[in-house]
Amino acid sequence: ECRYQKPMPCHLAILHRKNKQIWYIKTIYIINNKEIQMFSNFSNRKLTTVFSSEMKNSVHTQVSKRRTSIAKQPLLSLVNDHLIEYPTPSNLNYWWGFGSLAGICLVIQILTGIFLAMHYTCHVDLAFSSVEHIMRDVEGGWLLRYMHANGASFFFIVVYVHMFRGLYYGSYASPRELVWCVGVIILLLMIITAFIGYVLPWGQMSFWGATVITSLASAIPVVGDDITHWLWGGFSVDNATLNRFFSLHYLFPFIIAGATLVHLAALHQYGSNNPLGCLATVDKIPFYPYFYTKDLVGWVAFAIFYSVFVYFYPNTLGHPDNYIPANPMSTPAHIVPEWYFLPVYAILRSIPNKLGGVAAIGLVFVSLLALPFIHTSQIRSSSFRPIHQKLFWLLLADCLLLGWIGQKPVEDPYVLIGQLASVYFFVYFLVFIPLLGKLEAKLIHYSTKKATA
Repeated sequence: ECRYQKPMPCHLAILHRKNKQIWYIKTIYIINNKEIQMFSNFSNRKLTTVFSSEMKNSVHTQVSKRRTSIAKQPLLSLVNDHLIEYPTPSNLNYWWGFGSLAGICLVIQILTGIFLAMHYTCHVDLAFSSVEHIMRDVEGGWLLRYMHANGASFFFIVVYVHMFRGLYYGSYASPRELVWCVGVIILLLMIITAFIGYVLPWGQMSFWGATVITSLASAIPVVGDDITHWLWGGFSVDNATLNRFFSLHYLFPFIIAGATLVHLAALHQYGSNNPLGCLATVDKIPFYPYFYTKDLVGWVAFAIFYSVFVYFYPNTLGHPDNYIPANPMSTPAHIVPEWYFLPVYAILRSIPNKLGGVAAIGLVFVSLLALPFIHTSQIRSSSFRPIHQKLFWLLLADCLLLGWIGQKPVEDPYVLIGQLASVYFFVYFLVFIPLLGKLEAKLIHYSTKKATA
């Protein structure tokens, strides 16, 4: 691999074979607008490099500049290597920009959350009033609250697009298993953080959503009730529950930030995938300025849509019942979680047994974590897998259908549709993914054999 170095860009590498024992590598560099050739030969597994005098002087000069550069100092070299001069495949499209967008969303959530916590009162008698105080009395409080609430929705939109892009282009396949698995863990942490954050305003949906979801733990045999009471801090959702949820909601975003750094480090170990799904070790360009400016287009588009919702439709993605103070004596007619939970919620409801529903939710994340290890296709990108391409778009439609079913009442025909959609979700990951690769290999072998016959 020819790693891009700004002072010494590798221009061309030619492999010469003189005989069976000795190989010569001729590498041409462009230094100070001059063509410099470096010859390397290795014989009997020993590498010998021959530099011209001009090459030695140029290398010495460039090394001296590298040592004195501010960007190469220990404090900034990590940022420089991973965000500025990081070698990136030259054919990445705009779908790859959602990773950086997710990082921007995380920063927005952490900053707005810290300022909201300065004015929030974590008590069942005062929580709802403190949120209204933020909205009405705190200078700019309405903006902070709407940015945080809508920021959570846009964070999930960006992450879901990022995840489906990885599914389409096979970014989870070897050798990037760790990248995908850490990403799934980040998604799970996001879901937990968003759920406990939704409880904090202490409206009707906050209280009853917390009651329904935390009660799922009681389905676990033997220890279920003890776990539920431990989550509640008592025998019902009350002040102790709100206190611990607030503490965890403040803590989890920083854990997500740490997991994001691990995600990024794992990605940069082997480099980014690309739309062709092929090795791009010799066709890379630095991240800055090329992909910085390309991502900037996505950042501006995101800022426009995000601002439209924050300033003009701030409550569209929320539930109106959450503007009613929590009342344990009055159950809402239809308890619905936030929209980004609806597909998983629909899978939960599709199984009439409580323990079976909890197991199905667990199986969703097990399927996602196992995906890199049950992938059998020799081709990554769906651009060259016509059968998988159709199955992928069916999966996307299936997830949208599950989201629609999740907000409908538990009655026919919604129950049956939800069950069928849930079955396809698991069949895609646990049946189609492992078998499709083997089928493609046989079809390719058959086509090759037929063409040579």
